Amino acid sequence: MSHNLRIAYLAHAVRSDWNNGNAHFLRGLLRGLVAIGHNVAIFEPCPAWSINNLRDEPLGAASLSQFAATYPELRVTPYNGMPLYNPDFWRNALKGCDIVILHEWNPPELAAALLELRAQMGFRLLFHDTHHRASSSPEQIRLFGTHRFDGILAFGDSLRRIYQEQFGIRNVWILHEAADTTVFCPRPGAEKTTDVVWIGNWGDEERSKEICEFLLRPAMALRNRRFQVFGVRYPEQGLAALSNAGAHYGGYLPNLDASAAYARSRLTVHIPRQQYASAMHGIPTIRVFEAMACGIPLISTPWDDDEQLFREGDLLFVGSGAEMKRAMEKLLTDESAARAQALRGLETILSRHTCRHRAEQLTDICEELLQ
Repeated sequence: MSHNLRIAYLAHAVRSDWNNGNAHFLRGLLRGLVAIGHNVAIFEPCPAWSINNLRDEPLGAASLSQFAATYPELRVTPYNGMPLYNPDFWRNALKGCDIVILHEWNPPELAAALLELRAQMGFRLLFHDTHHRASSSPEQIRLFGTHRFDGILAFGDSLRRIYQEQFGIRNVWILHEAADTTVFCPRPGAEKTTDVVWIGNWGDEERSKEICEFLLRPAMALRNRRFQVFGVRYPEQGLAALSNAGAHYGGYLPNLDASAAYARSRLTVHIPRQQYASAMHGIPTIRVFEAMACGIPLISTPWDDDEQLFREGDLLFVGSGAEMKRAMEKLLTDESAARAQALRGLETILSRHTCRHRAEQLTDICEELLQ
């Protein structure tokens, strides 16, 4: 890492985490870049659906204030993204930048504007993909003109291969998500008021069957245990299913409060969306990293850890709802086994999967581009 860089990051939202898991990792990644010594400017469109929905939540204003208090070093500039992109604004905003990174939750029109400015201003332009559209809706990704970017940041090897093999793009780097361990860490001595916590959204039928099999059926069978669920976009049938299973629904949970929620719980589960168990296999969600960083035992439904991100024993894999129930009973009754698994997972996060690790990896990628 030879010199400090001027980096601009264009996100859909960093301040709002409402149905926006990308914000979790981006906050920590950008904090890591600033800590290394880079000059980082962050841009968000205004209006934007995530922050608009957040403001409608009872905890919305508090969540925004909490972000500002927790990440004072992150300079976020809202801009008017509708209906047209102002080239003069971007020419001034990006003046002197070495690297500009566009997250894939932006409209293709913004990509076109940045590609035009890159030709005039000489910065390097990266496309950051932390979603499954390159697999599930490739025609949408092609609208971005990704072949014209200087490179792609992909959050897993299966996505890297899609960009290289199906999009014909050579410069694709893997940049996994990771835990912001300045926020997500163990809280020794916290009172355990919940047995099983799950933080996640219903998911537009992308995992509703899996939620029923791996979370709600075990909850129905373990009526003597307290199950807590947080998330947004739960339809009426989803809320009814939680109620029938005896699981308490807590609604929207600011992600900065998730560490405390994990600390109050004895274990958590990972239920990936169908895309991440099939075409995008091998890519865990951000909450896997965050939960393990908090030192809580994690039980996961099936997915292939192709890249060996975790060691055997860091988390527990189950293949059916019956296996999930048995695994929950084991960890809820055997405190030493639960403690050993949690500590092992935490060790792996701290040694390999913190946002500081990713900031250093991204720095290396940027410097390779600038050579």
